[in-house]
Amino acid sequence: MIRSPVVSGQFYPGSRASLSKEMQSLISPASKKEDAIAMISPHAGYMYSGGVAGALFGSVKAKDVYIILGPNHTGLGKAFGISTAQAWKTPLGDVEVNRVLVKTIEKNCPYIQDDDLSHSGEHSIEVQLPFLQTTCNLFTFVPIVVSQADLNVYIEAGISIAKSIKMLGLEKRSAIIASSDMTHYETRESAEKKDGAAIEAILKLDETLLYKRVNSMDITMCGFAPAIMAIACAKELGAKNARLVKYANSGDASGDYSSVVGYAAITIY
Repeated sequence: MIRSPVVSGQFYPGSRASLSKEMQSLISPASKKEDAIAMISPHAGYMYSGGVAGALFGSVKAKDVYIILGPNHTGLGKAFGISTAQAWKTPLGDVEVNRVLVKTIEKNCPYIQDDDLSHSGEHSIEVQLPFLQTTCNLFTFVPIVVSQADLNVYIEAGISIAKSIKMLGLEKRSAIIASSDMTHYETRESAEKKDGAAIEAILKLDETLLYKRVNSMDITMCGFAPAIMAIACAKELGAKNARLVKYANSGDASGDYSSVVGYAAITIY
């Protein structure tokens, strides 16, 4: 089964030529690329968050395998759902799902299960693929949609993913991408304050602090759960540091700062 795109022509251009041109304009190649273990990347329409994602993917070394963790915006399906598709289609071509790593993750983490319903209308993972297709020669990936759970479950799932990566000897060849936008539909001032607190927790690699701040400060960071899993996974794989690559908000594109969505690109290494 090939999973067809659900936001092609909406969040990003629907033709190969137009999308390729868009990618070239958004990705900013860095002179020295970072060997990231994990990343936080936004997932809004490219006109809003594409520049932030482009700065991220232009700053990191390409890998052979990616585990992409995305929030579940639709509420459909299981709490931790892996697509059963053999590949995902975008206007730039098909991307193969790494079924060996899928099965290893499912074996090590009972929370994570085959489930296509959670992916059926979800865009958070899909929008990352064209950036990877442009910056990587060839890669496979594992798509996991994440819903509501307890903090300890997120951490346990992240550590289980790291264990699976180690079992297959993929430590140097893989990276985790947590797909997340930041604060939603607040003033620029409010969004920057809340996002600053969340970003600080991520840069400290403190998943517990991130969880507490999201809840106590009512931070509407849709992918906080994928971020927690990515931090836990990266630390298990030896990560010691994190860096904010770029931060922006939707008002930078629309000119309306009265109600913005925040976007952050972060590397963990």
